[in-house]
Amino acid sequence: MRILILGAGGTGGYFGGRLAQAGIDVTFLVRPNRAAQLDRDGLVIRSPLGDAAFPVAHVTAEALPQLAKEKPFDLVILSCKAYDLDSSIDAIAPAVAANTTVLPILNGLRHYAALDARFGAERVLGGLCFISATKAEDGAVLHLDKPAKLTFGERDGATNSARVTALAKACEQAGIDHVASADIAQEQWIKYTFLTALAAGTCLMRADVGTIVASDHGSAFMQALYAQCLAVAAQAGQPIPAKAQEIALGAITKSGSPIKASMLRDLEAGQRVEAAHIVGDMLSRALAAGQSAPLLQAAYCHLQAYEAQRTV
Repeated sequence: MRILILGAGGTGGYFGGRLAQAGIDVTFLVRPNRAAQLDRDGLVIRSPLGDAAFPVAHVTAEALPQLAKEKPFDLVILSCKAYDLDSSIDAIAPAVAANTTVLPILNGLRHYAALDARFGAERVLGGLCFISATKAEDGAVLHLDKPAKLTFGERDGATNSARVTALAKACEQAGIDHVASADIAQEQWIKYTFLTALAAGTCLMRADVGTIVASDHGSAFMQALYAQCLAVAAQAGQPIPAKAQEIALGAITKSGSPIKASMLRDLEAGQRVEAAHIVGDMLSRALAAGQSAPLLQAAYCHLQAYEAQRTV
């Protein structure tokens, strides 16, 4: 399997790096400055699961069309931020041939419409990941906690397709925790409802879970946010299983928990946030279904106000 990874930052750098480390044919699509860094230092990973530093194949946008023509890619893994989706689609387009599959591992669901429109739904797998990772100032990929999991599958529910089987085999070879799911939509909605509640709650309150639930009615606030997300999932025909709800509620109402959404970390750093793609999209789905979602409305208003005042 020949794989192209968009970027060599936290998420793409980690998963792509582990695949490359295991001998899988991986190429990173990077900007010129990152290419020079990789030429000099190789890809550096610092992780609780093991540090590594090794040379990796990489290509810039200018050289990608010729490379893809000479050696077509079987899979393109897309792990950009949602606000960079349009430019990322343009960047990978030269590598997406008739037999190329695109695997997005972005948060949320909104990106599928754009990917399907550009490449055709038959070329786009369903996917998601669980990882806390970033790129350090020196270019190293920093994996911040032990979880590092890929979940992927055919969006029509087909099982054991050749491309899913091939990716699962590559992940197994690389020692990547993974699930080849026969119901990727269910997996996506489980994460989407949890993540939206976590992002909306921690961003609106500018605090971690432990601080929120220590306040009067804080636990009830987080539960109510999650309930609004659950209602959207149910209306979409994807009710969240009781066990998944129990796990999510435990995480967003845990006393003393330092957990905060990555969206809040971005906000605290003065960076762009995926507000429209996560909280805004969940709110839009609720309103389209005639559902009341006042807490999601407040959270999205707050995030839009932040973005309007953010210093570029």
